[in-house]
Amino acid sequence: MCNHYRNIPGALHTIESWADYVSHFRLDDAAEDVWPGRQGAIVRVVDGAKVAETMHWGFPWVGKGKRPGTTKKMNTTNVRNLQSPLYRNIINKAEHRCLVPFHQFAEPKPGAGREEVWFTVNDQPVSCFAGIWRQQEEGACYAFLTCEPNPVVKPVHPKAMPVILQPEDYDRWLSGDDAAALQAPFPSQLMAVVD
Repeated sequence: MCNHYRNIPGALHTIESWADYVSHFRLDDAAEDVWPGRQGAIVRVVDGAKVAETMHWGFPWVGKGKRPGTTKKMNTTNVRNLQSPLYRNIINKAEHRCLVPFHQFAEPKPGAGREEVWFTVNDQPVSCFAGIWRQQEEGACYAFLTCEPNPVVKPVHPKAMPVILQPEDYDRWLSGDDAAALQAPFPSQLMAVVD
């Protein structure tokens, strides 16, 4: 499930065209090719102002290893179950909401090993996933929500796709509006597979 996304060279700088929307930019270490455990760009509200900054992608946690008595470090990069006790408290608080800008996201190509299929939103150099963030011992980190796939994504990944927000819903998301109401597949006619 979407464990790779990117912002094409220069795409993150188009966020600066949101001059009336985002007050501060701290994106110096934002990766253009983002994998779990790397720094990705997010936008969140800090003291009433929208700030673009970088955070670690994935909520680190320790789970059971394959062998009895062992543990394994893992990252939760996306969240589907809004009622999970692990995430319910932060999903429902506006101060833990964020936007995760992206240009394209990938899903593994079925039966093709490491090969990926890339998707983009038409006519938008930067779109945003519905994200959540929190502070942990390791530092600030984020993940984003997933939902049922739309007809463009479903043939490649039938289980889920990221929650992509319409620009007019960015403020609704950041203000803490009902997460379930926004956890919906993005309109397929507004998306394309990248050749």
